[in-house]
Amino acid sequence: MLEVRLRAQCYPTEDRDKVVRAMRSMFPDAEVSGESVISGHSRSIDEFGKLLSKQRIRDAARAVMRKHMRGRTTSFRLNKQVAAIGKVSFSDESHPLGDIEVEITSDELESAIDRVAPNTRAGERE
Repeated sequence: MLEVRLRAQCYPTEDRDKVVRAMRSMFPDAEVSGESVISGHSRSIDEFGKLLSKQRIRDAARAVMRKHMRGRTTSFRLNKQVAAIGKVSFSDESHPLGDIEVEITSDELESAIDRVAPNTRAGERE
């Protein structure tokens, strides 16, 4: 079973609905709650995978997700402002308005990563 947990700070200068839309642009089935800290829960990474493919960043996404694997879990941050326009941008450093923290847990994590971010480099092996 796959589980996605999301978390984002919603600052007083931000519109909560826009932060929620940013989260759901990546994970449309996310159930969200909270006001100043918005938490979400999803069971699908399919839309996230489609966005990675559309933007042609599957190899970069694969590297980020594999780099942060710890057992059955991988975690990473997405730029909240970029997510608001339906695009994926991984964050290595924090941004003024914060990021969306994503944690994906699965008994078959490597298979899940392979499905949403397959290795597209011809002839390369991991």
